[in-house]
Amino acid sequence: MGATTRDERAAELFATSGGIRAVNSPVRMKIASMLLEREMSFNDIVASSGRAKSTVSVHLQGLVNDGIISSRSDPSDARGKIFYIDSGHLGRLSRRRRLEKDMEEYLSRYAESADDPFTFFRIMFRTIRVALLNEGIDLDPVMHEAGENVGAALYAKVADPDLNMMLQRLAAFWSVHRLGRLEVGNSETSVPQTLIIYIYDCFECQDLPLLGRPACAFDSGILTAVFSRHYNCPASVTETNCYAMGNGYCRFVIENKKEAS
Repeated sequence: MGATTRDERAAELFATSGGIRAVNSPVRMKIASMLLEREMSFNDIVASSGRAKSTVSVHLQGLVNDGIISSRSDPSDARGKIFYIDSGHLGRLSRRRRLEKDMEEYLSRYAESADDPFTFFRIMFRTIRVALLNEGIDLDPVMHEAGENVGAALYAKVADPDLNMMLQRLAAFWSVHRLGRLEVGNSETSVPQTLIIYIYDCFECQDLPLLGRPACAFDSGILTAVFSRHYNCPASVTETNCYAMGNGYCRFVIENKKEAS
């Protein structure tokens, strides 16, 4: 999930069999956010939410009735239940942010180089995304899933048993398709299962307004799919630096979960 604070969030959006549901109760948003991270028992939810058992029970039942979560028997407690998300997380609505000034400056820069076709597609991508942000709509989960779909297809073109060779092919893909400049910085860490990747001139976020949080959900999705297939196990991809945070690059920490465990 993104780093949007609870104060900024107005609702979480879920796709259920009964349609799209918006969760806007602070308690239910907190419960849903915890369950998006992992499955939890009733007692764990009570302890982590800081609410009374009766309050948590009411809100859990509401989320079940809405088709957002489900439960199963807790194997360690015959009378208990394990709760989990049973719907698609579409994203979140956040409180309106006024981004027109940033957009005006970006459009002005575009006018100076309007003869570049690539710039046109870049501005089109930015305009749509900023317009959604301006209406309080954050589609990071959807963009991450789209990135994973692209990464799954891309892996066939960059795959190689030699990690260094695969990284060279991945960097070439980023360059040829003008997604930015991809560099490896694994000398930063002595942990063998951890890889550091930098992306400069990032297509996805370089010209976004300052959001105060990572914004490269699409890139993260691509890297998640590629490295999960390379390691043949789930890979964790965390963006720690981003142009949208005021940094001069995007930095991704990629962890091989099999070796880490």
